[in-house]
Amino acid sequence: MRHIIFALALLCPAAALAQGTTPATTPPAAADKPAGAQPMVGDKPLVQVGKKSAGKKGEKAATPGKPQSAAQKLQACQDIDDATKERLMCYDEIFKPQPKPKAAPAKGVNECRFVKEEDERLTCYNGFADKIPRLPR
Repeated sequence: MRHIIFALALLCPAAALAQGTTPATTPPAAADKPAGAQPMVGDKPLVQVGKKSAGKKGEKAATPGKPQSAAQKLQACQDIDDATKERLMCYDEIFKPQPKPKAAPAKGVNECRFVKEEDERLTCYNGFADKIPRLPR
């Protein structure tokens, strides 16, 4: 036990000193670049990814920085007129349809995507979306 404590007492300060700090001088490659040059990561330019623009008509944009849950997305689809193609398209964007010839009755909202007939699929989604308690927006 003493040997382990002694080894740790020697290695921890040595590891901290080995990390050291970088010198305050600028590297020679960065010194000859103009001030407005694009920042680089290694030899490639740094790329900043912007956020997506607002989607199609009828969709609600998510609040910045907060991804919406499937339940919140389903409730947003409930705002679209009932029994319309737009509402079904909204549901289909959340759960991509994968129709099966003999789909079993859905036990969860994500299983509605297996229903082949559009009217039945819309009814399936509506049944589950209506049961979701209202979430704060």
